[in-house]
Amino acid sequence: MRFLTAFSAFLATACALGAAPLEPLPLWPGQAPGALGDRDEDKPTLTAYLPDPEKATGIAIVICPGGGYGGLAPHEGAGYAEFLNTQGIAGLVLKYRLGSKGYRHPAMLNDAARAVRLARSNAASWKIDPHRIGIMGSSAGGHLASTLLTHFDAGNPQAPDPVERESSRPDLGILCYPVITMGEHAHQGSRKNLLGENPAPELIEELSSEKQVTPQTPPTFLFHTWEDKGVKIENALGFAAALQKNGVPFSLHVYQKGPHGIGLGGGSKGGPRHPWSDALLFWLKEQGWLN
Repeated sequence: MRFLTAFSAFLATACALGAAPLEPLPLWPGQAPGALGDRDEDKPTLTAYLPDPEKATGIAIVICPGGGYGGLAPHEGAGYAEFLNTQGIAGLVLKYRLGSKGYRHPAMLNDAARAVRLARSNAASWKIDPHRIGIMGSSAGGHLASTLLTHFDAGNPQAPDPVERESSRPDLGILCYPVITMGEHAHQGSRKNLLGENPAPELIEELSSEKQVTPQTPPTFLFHTWEDKGVKIENALGFAAALQKNGVPFSLHVYQKGPHGIGLGGGSKGGPRHPWSDALLFWLKEQGWLN
C-alpha cells in the first residue's frame, strides 16, 4: 500500500510539472483488430503528455508523427506534445501501425479513430474537454490526420465496449506539410506503405483526402513550405481548396523557407521555433480555444 501511495504521488508530481508522459496506453484492452502478431509494432498505443494543472486549458490534441507510414518521427510526436504542454494543451502521441511492418489501410485509420475515442473516454481522468479534442499530423501523419478528418463516425451507442460508443470526429485538425493525395501529387513512399504496390482506383480515390472533404469536415490549420522537396505543396493547397469549396473554416500558411520534416524548427542546436507555431496559437485563439 505504501508503494502504491508513493507511486501515485510520483505520477501526480510528474504530471504537475509536465516533466514526463504517462505510461503508453494500449488502444484496445486485448489484441488490436487486424493485428498480425504479438510484437510491439502490432500494439498501437496512446501516450498522454499532460500540462501543468495550473496552466491546463482543457484542450487535447492527438498527434500522428510522420515517417512515410514506414516509421514514426519523434520530433513530430513527443516534440510537439512538449511544446503544446507549455501552452496548457494535452498532447496525446499516437503510435499507429505501419506499412513497413506489414499493415495496410484501414489499420492506420482504425488506430487514429480509436485514439480520439479513447481521449474522449478518458476526458475526466485526464481533465480535458471532450468537445475540444483535435488531431494533428505531419507528412504521412498529416495524411492519417486528414483521413480521420474526412472519415469519422459518431460512435456506436450499442457497442459493449464503452470506448466504441464515443465519436471519432476530431473537433479540429492541424496538418503540417501533409501528404494529402494518393493521386497525381502523391508521396510515393507513403502511398506504397499505406495501399501496397497496385492499389485499386477506388481506393486511391477514397484515400485522397482532398476528394473526401464535406461541409462536416472540422476546421483545419495547414502549413507547408515552398522549398519542401519531400511532399509537394499541391497537397496542402488541394486540401485547402476543398475546404474552401465546402465552406469549412481553415487557415493556410505557406512559407518560402524550410525543408520537409522541419517540425518546430530550431534544429539540433535549439534555435528559435519556426513561426508556424505562433500562427497555430493565434488560430487556436481565433477558434475560441485559447484565451
